[in-house]
Amino acid sequence: MSITLADLGKAVIETEYAVRGPIVARAAELERSGKQIIYCNIGNPQALQQKPLTYLRQVLALCEYPELMEKAASAFPSDILETAKKLLAGSKHGMGAYSESKGLKVVRDAVVEFIQARDGIAADPEAIYLTDGASKGVQAALRILIASPNDGIMIPIPQYPLYSATITLYEGKQVHYYLDEANDWKLSRALLEESIAGAHRNGVKVKAICVINPGNPTGSVIDRDNIAMIIDFAKQHGLAILADEVYQENIYRQGDRFSSFAKVMAEKQERSVSLFSFHSCSKGYMGECGHRGGYMEIRNIPSDVTAQITKLQSVGLCSNLPGQIATYCMVRPPREGEPSHELFVRERNGILAELKARALLLAEGLNRIPGVQCNTVAGAMYAFPRITLPAGKTDEEYCMALLEATGICVVPGSGFGQIPGTAHFRTTILPPTERIKQVVELFASFQASYR
Repeated sequence: MSITLADLGKAVIETEYAVRGPIVARAAELERSGKQIIYCNIGNPQALQQKPLTYLRQVLALCEYPELMEKAASAFPSDILETAKKLLAGSKHGMGAYSESKGLKVVRDAVVEFIQARDGIAADPEAIYLTDGASKGVQAALRILIASPNDGIMIPIPQYPLYSATITLYEGKQVHYYLDEANDWKLSRALLEESIAGAHRNGVKVKAICVINPGNPTGSVIDRDNIAMIIDFAKQHGLAILADEVYQENIYRQGDRFSSFAKVMAEKQERSVSLFSFHSCSKGYMGECGHRGGYMEIRNIPSDVTAQITKLQSVGLCSNLPGQIATYCMVRPPREGEPSHELFVRERNGILAELKARALLLAEGLNRIPGVQCNTVAGAMYAFPRITLPAGKTDEEYCMALLEATGICVVPGSGFGQIPGTAHFRTTILPPTERIKQVVELFASFQASYR
């Protein structure tokens, strides 16, 4: 007898992931029937015409096919050849063999140098875990933290559905805290206290707080003072912090800058709050989603707990080797004076400049449409505008109608969470600039008819 839905675990059935939900499935159907679809539902840069960096692809090519160093050495700059040789020597057995569970030491050493250069603080290669994208690191941290169905994890509302889905899958409790939309999506100590107090009244043991900075889906950038407040809150309540920092290169607004949780904790000399930090080569200016490269750094975690994290990592043997190489290229790009540096800087700056222009274009365009209100897209790759709906309509119905009428595929705000009584949708800023202009025009036309 074949397996049925009744044979599956409740947690699997209840797990939801709106970014690839029914609206996206309908978009695929419409595309197969010949309709032009503008996919604004997911942060997948190269699917929306962002070109890969020459530096990364050259290093990957040589690592995957070392014979090129003999057959076509003249086609590659000397620093690319040296980088590939270094990585192959560090891997010992090439790209087709397992690495140690934490990942190649040569890559973890590069991550340490990256953190030291970025933050001016010490880092330990043994506290670095190379992962298949940041998502696998997040899942590992949540797997460690959720020990019983009564364990709760604080997640922002709106949030990236990776968090709600994983907590549900691991049979923990979601503890929602609202971001302050009227105050640039910042975290409020009052709202945090209200959230954790409500969880305690319901008998939930809160274990950690997740923070996404820059924000997904909000496009916000959290400043240093807000981060310090979160650390103080976590310390008072005995919480670990999960810092999702995958968009740290995506800062667009004048005066904003990225501050890592690790740096602020070091400045505060805070050694009692456990920290899990995540970074990925899928975002930033690289957009290498398909290579699934990233890392998790841990701080202030006892050695016996660290051993359990390492054991959990070893169950999956290791993260994929091309992803590890992509992570190396992210944290150790060509330096000034090296042959590849000029081209790298030109490509990187071009991508970030385009994203900055699209962020401004989209937010300003949406704010000119009656019934749509959008905060500044200060960072990351998304906007999360609020929409005014006709009585009785839902944001899911709105997004489906938008898709059918215009071919624009976005995700309803309910998939990320929102304050009851409000409605939003998430859209990326990733389509080419001319396409973003078209998106704004189509939104305006649709919104006028829908209202």
